[in-house]
Amino acid sequence: MNIGVIGLGSMGKRRIRLIKSNFPEINIVGIDNSEERCREVEDLFNIKTFNDSDEFFKNNDCDSVFISTPPLTHSKIISNALNADLNVFTEINLVSDGYDENIKLSKEREKILFLSSTQLYRKEINYIDSKVMESDKITNYIYHIGNYLPDWHPWESYKNFFVGNKKTNGCREILAIELPWIVDVFGDISKIHVTKNKITDLEIDYPDSFIVTLSHKNGSNGVLIIDLASRNAVRNLEIINEDIYLSWNGTPDDFEEYDFDLKEMKKLNLYDEISKEEDYNQTIVENAYLEEIKNFFNVLNSKEEPLHSFEKDKYVLDIIDVIEDIDDTEVYEV
Repeated sequence: MNIGVIGLGSMGKRRIRLIKSNFPEINIVGIDNSEERCREVEDLFNIKTFNDSDEFFKNNDCDSVFISTPPLTHSKIISNALNADLNVFTEINLVSDGYDENIKLSKEREKILFLSSTQLYRKEINYIDSKVMESDKITNYIYHIGNYLPDWHPWESYKNFFVGNKKTNGCREILAIELPWIVDVFGDISKIHVTKNKITDLEIDYPDSFIVTLSHKNGSNGVLIIDLASRNAVRNLEIINEDIYLSWNGTPDDFEEYDFDLKEMKKLNLYDEISKEEDYNQTIVENAYLEEIKNFFNVLNSKEEPLHSFEKDKYVLDIIDVIEDIDDTEVYEV
């Protein structure tokens, strides 16, 4: 199999590294309009690169592409890839530009249109899902995700990174990462209430702090606290009902469950081996990125169904639009 990776920034390099390490039989080429990034990737991974995506689409012998460029570029690249008879794996899009057209095009071309949603592949999320499914009780949750925006990519200014753009802002990205699994576990949303403000001096033109209350159609309720101000990066989750109490601080070592017999918290060890990169926050483990790559390849081989889809993501992005647009005094009924 031949694979093209379009966009050779941090995520593109991660995809290349994971594919080369785990699927040595796959041939990879890289595509980026930066000659410097192309040279870097050629040196790091000993692969061929294209400096022009148009040239790649005209002269490739690939079966599929991974799109790891900034989100606002995805729609056009997806369309070009499908028209070049390539299956598509794309990172999260953050906006629904071109969704309907590309969904239709993928069906016409009979090509796979696969969307990343890495949290769905976390073992902790899978465990939470199984416990909630087993219980016949309404389940509530409290979830705080906070991370200081300049720390996201410390090697570059947040102003030069897509999260500095209001349309693809940092809070929106957090919501786009987390809401797919929340909807998957707790079901569709019926009501939304939001309080938001700006509590930093960062040079951004959007709120950097959201407190979101979600009511789900099955009766569950949740509170999401999203901020770009927390100097200590946090991902603190509590799952609560009469039969369940789960606590997770975002890392594989901090996932705990209350033992009702012993009347104490016990640590849950779900991983045989944990893969991490030094440059990233401790809550980011590479196991889930590898699992979704495996899922994509198995979807290509008709062995599995994808865990996420453009259709599901359109629903999530519509919810995020409401969260961003709703007035603090309103309760929005979905």
